[in-house]
Amino acid sequence: MGHQPPKDVQEAAQRAVRWIEEGKAGKGFTDVGRHRAHQLGDGKEVSDGDVKKMQAYFARHTVDKDAEGFTRGGDGYPSPGRVAWDAWGGDAGERWVGTIDLD
Repeated sequence: MGHQPPKDVQEAAQRAVRWIEEGKAGKGFTDVGRHRAHQLGDGKEVSDGDVKKMQAYFARHTVDKDAEGFTRGGDGYPSPGRVAWDAWGGDAGERWVGTIDLD
């Protein structure tokens, strides 16, 4: 069964795709992140396995929100961490996958 990404998740991923194309993703940006940005940005359904990966990503990367360049208007915005965060659906994605119980 697939999970349809909400509009705000799609919009965050679309913003990340633009930033990636502008070269703002940084050297450490992965093909997985690039794929996720396109998947979510295109509004494609997400599998249970992808939801688990997203939940794990957000759990690991919440600390990135405290880094320089994460917040709009801050120095270095968007930081590579912010680009990656939005590639995975941003704050909206974090909220969305947080509501999906896979057990």
